[in-house]
Amino acid sequence: MVVNTIHWFRKGLRLHDNPALRDSIRGADSLRCIYILDPWFAGSSNVGINRWRFLLQCLEDLDASLRKLNSRLFVIRGQPTDVFPRLFKEWQITRLSYEHDSEPFGKERDAAIQKLASEAGVEVMVRISHTLYDLDRIIELNGGQPPLTYKRFQALINRMDAVELPAETITSEMIQSCLTSIKDDHDDKFGVPSLEELGFETDGLATAVWPGGETEALMRLERHLERKAWVANFERPRMNANSLLASPTGLSPYLRFGCLSCRLFYFKLTDLYRKVKKHSTPPLSLYGQLLWREFFYTTATNNPCFDKMEGNPVCVQIPWDRNPEALAKWAEGRTGYPWIDAIMTQLRQEGWIHHLARHAVACFLTRG
Repeated sequence: MVVNTIHWFRKGLRLHDNPALRDSIRGADSLRCIYILDPWFAGSSNVGINRWRFLLQCLEDLDASLRKLNSRLFVIRGQPTDVFPRLFKEWQITRLSYEHDSEPFGKERDAAIQKLASEAGVEVMVRISHTLYDLDRIIELNGGQPPLTYKRFQALINRMDAVELPAETITSEMIQSCLTSIKDDHDDKFGVPSLEELGFETDGLATAVWPGGETEALMRLERHLERKAWVANFERPRMNANSLLASPTGLSPYLRFGCLSCRLFYFKLTDLYRKVKKHSTPPLSLYGQLLWREFFYTTATNNPCFDKMEGNPVCVQIPWDRNPEALAKWAEGRTGYPWIDAIMTQLRQEGWIHHLARHAVACFLTRG
């Protein structure tokens, strides 16, 4: 039987440690890698221009990497539930793969796509690679409830199997038997759009302080790991005035969009620690920021209201004062307090602020 496969990129915008893509191309005759762009979402006021620029740069970098493997990225506009039935028929698809999404919205969306795939006779392959662990397994070990303290979370992961090694990077040898049908009008029909095409005004837009993409992520990871003194002495990086500026070794958005695998980061840290400490077993605290990330993903996975107060069972219900004018001044950096206004200006211009700066503006907003 001919196997025509689609790999659906969402997060996980990379070719290293991508087990869903790796397994999907095994025995496949054709491959199309797609990213579905929701035009309505582009106009959402919740997503700023810096984040959109980062995403588009990630897609451009991914397309460039696929070109080196004689493939391309197909950027398709529309809702997944509208797009897939058409693609299944048009491309005669028999297999669909994607990375597991642990967030409530993603799980609901994926359940709908799995139903459509089943109706079309399409095999679905899903693999976990955005988190270190199977979050459902952590919750199962906790009696069906998410752990609500970091200490409890640590106790649970101590009972889990070891973190899986990253999947091998996709190479031309692995993909050579999978043909990608690329037509002359590919860029017109399936190219990565510009910010202008998505309706953004780019006049006066500053250079990105966080360039998107797997290529940039892997370079930053190497620079991050070069700070051997931090790992050797096992100290937290010391704060200074420069810490409030975007760091060339910062990895946060690359982990969030999946340009960088958390498992690759985990094992690179492990290898470096053992090299410096002469093969001793790393303490859990070495992976502090990765594990806090994992903890919050676990807490949120079955809670669709995790990002808001109302309807959130793990959030204290506070009768907040409603003052639109004061809120606008805070958001626009017009409070009259230079420290707060500088942080909010940086957030608006760069799309990022240091976590201690986030604490400062959050406390100012909620406590005055």
